[in-house]
Amino acid sequence: MKRPAPPSRKPMSPEMFARTMARRGLSVAPKKTLLSLRIDSDVIDWFRGQGAGYQSRINALLRAYMEAHQ
Repeated sequence: MKRPAPPSRKPMSPEMFARTMARRGLSVAPKKTLLSLRIDSDVIDWFRGQGAGYQSRINALLRAYMEAHQ
């Protein structure tokens, strides 16, 4: 069961929340696209072996490569 918001606070809409977070300096992440990509098994095994967040690390490496070659 959902608890009601305290009377001193109004519920925030998603837009209000996003504006508040943007004002505090949090950047909005670029939109992601779902994609099927073939990667060599040993490469993906190595990334997965690094632990949680391996997809984000792959994305960061691809972004760095892209930015270096623009």
